[in-house]
Amino acid sequence: MNVLYVASEVAPFAVSGGLADVMGALPKAIASDASCGISPSVILPLYGSISEKWRSQMERIDEFEFMYGWRHAYCGIFRLEMNGVKYYFVDNEQYFLRSSLYGQYDDGERFAYFCRSVVEWILRTDETFDILHANDWQAALAVIYLKTRFSGFDKCRSIKTVYTIHNIEYQGKYDPYILGDIFDLDSRYLSTLEFDGCINLMKGAIVSADRVTTVSPTYARELKETFFAYGLSNIIRMNERKLSGIINGIDTEAFSPSIGTDIHYSFTAETVSEGKKQNKLALQKELGLREDAEMPLIVMITRLTHGKGIDLVLHVFEEIMQLNVQFVLLGTGEESYERIFTDLCARYGDRAKALIKFDRALSKQMYASADLFLMPSKSEPCGLAQMIACGYGTLPIVRKTGGLADSITPPDGEKPNGFVFNNFNAHELLFTLKDAVKLYSQKDAWNDMVNNAMKTDFSWNISAKKYIDIYSDFVRK
Repeated sequence: MNVLYVASEVAPFAVSGGLADVMGALPKAIASDASCGISPSVILPLYGSISEKWRSQMERIDEFEFMYGWRHAYCGIFRLEMNGVKYYFVDNEQYFLRSSLYGQYDDGERFAYFCRSVVEWILRTDETFDILHANDWQAALAVIYLKTRFSGFDKCRSIKTVYTIHNIEYQGKYDPYILGDIFDLDSRYLSTLEFDGCINLMKGAIVSADRVTTVSPTYARELKETFFAYGLSNIIRMNERKLSGIINGIDTEAFSPSIGTDIHYSFTAETVSEGKKQNKLALQKELGLREDAEMPLIVMITRLTHGKGIDLVLHVFEEIMQLNVQFVLLGTGEESYERIFTDLCARYGDRAKALIKFDRALSKQMYASADLFLMPSKSEPCGLAQMIACGYGTLPIVRKTGGLADSITPPDGEKPNGFVFNNFNAHELLFTLKDAVKLYSQKDAWNDMVNNAMKTDFSWNISAKKYIDIYSDFVRK
């Protein structure tokens, strides 16, 4: 069975968030399971930011032109094989030789072209695909094209489709008047895409796909509620029969303290206490913090947006710092949040630091050094950071929502691996943090939780098998 994953970003080639990590790890996990009989391939845009390290390993396998509305479009296809996965790259410098992956004025046209190129290439290539698995709004049109204007082609008609919602907040909404001009679909397909007076690409993919998944069981349940679904709760409920929630995993080799990539001192569950101490002292020295291995270190590695619970932290920040802890923030986002955190942390000299940047290597050193990882999200479809933190023996403090609820067990649960608060409330966060700091002084209980966290299996092994079951179900039927 051949599965083609369609995604706008894939680690390690092009990364802006969790989607890339998932698309880098899931196909690799499926390829490693020789018994499943599935051959995974991945296709993504050939962005200008993809480094020469990867470009030098690519082979150009095809180039062609096709009519796309009134456009005469060029498409090149490059291939690279690694870890049992075939990676295909769609080359068009007009659309993808840009300064960033997203946020361009013509993103709708760029990703419509990408999805159309995927379908055009499927029709041309000698490769045959049994399943197309598209991810988020940028890849939604790949499903829609297969099920609408290309459904009459035998090669397309036989392909089953899976569509995964990684974050329902971003849906791909556009003016209905560009249906033909930008998306090259005629008016008979408007009802598939139209929602609330707009073209909604995510809605179109949900109703068109054979199966729909999202990235945690709790998030799948939450999406049926108005509060979480950003307007699409009725669409989700209408398509509930084909919806599954499968929690993401992480690449446990890429985020392993025992391998020690990008951290000062490698360690295992057996040597975590000494490893934490040495890494904490090294980070404190690097950042100009007071060098004190016994002082609890709290870190946040996050986008600075309201949905990540930033307002909760700011509301009680002064009270948090009264607990005699250190605090380090790494992230970028809304300018107001960047400025406020910079000003607040500057007041505490050698006990707080705001690092307004994206630094993957530094993030690993922070995971390895910290005692507590703060993740008070208003909504979190899955979340990978809390899983990564556990692997480094850093106990997460999370709100009970989405994948955070599915992955973190509080002290009163079986095999606790972190701390959980229920409501989106600043003082509920503060009280939970106080409980965590209190437990930190009880070394035996603390070490038991750290040990639980490091032994929690967040690999893709279990989750990949659930996707394999979905793919295999198509064959059985």
